[in-house]
Amino acid sequence: MKYLIVGLGNIGLEYENTRHNIGFTILDAFAKASNVFFSENRYGSTCEVKIKGKTLVMLKPSTFMNLSGNAVRYWMQKEKILVENVLIIVDDLALPFGTLRLKPNGSAAGHNGLKNIEEILGHNNYARLRFGIGSNFPKGRQVEYVLGKWDDEELAKIQDRAERCGEIIKSFCLEGTQLTMTRFNGK
Repeated sequence: MKYLIVGLGNIGLEYENTRHNIGFTILDAFAKASNVFFSENRYGSTCEVKIKGKTLVMLKPSTFMNLSGNAVRYWMQKEKILVENVLIIVDDLALPFGTLRLKPNGSAAGHNGLKNIEEILGHNNYARLRFGIGSNFPKGRQVEYVLGKWDDEELAKIQDRAERCGEIIKSFCLEGTQLTMTRFNGK
């Protein structure tokens, strides 16, 4: 059985270690812990992780955040992955920093990457793991904040949160969305 695990972000050095790229950061940490390496492919960088007979195709789209749907659709079709086996990892301004929320579906909540995925797929019935980045910015400075680098206090906590995300990814693939939500949401 195959799963598509997508970490949303933007390519390019100017976006490395920014809040908006937390999806890339989480997949990089998961790949490192699994001793696999990403390689450049069509619509993004990919690698595979095998866990208990399941294959996780991990994708960091190269389409930029606002066009992420093209990469998701391509890799779903190429690998013949059902939508119920897709997990999108995304930053969330509405959650306090480091808060993790797995949801089986839902609205884009203003996130342009999720909006594009919904537009391309024609629905929002895919799981998403929201990583809280907080909203500690002055009014009108949302874009600067989202595209800004992590502060030192946040950076010190990213590794722990990325490891927890790895546990959530494994649980999603091995135990399903509902059980994973029960085990991890709010913790």
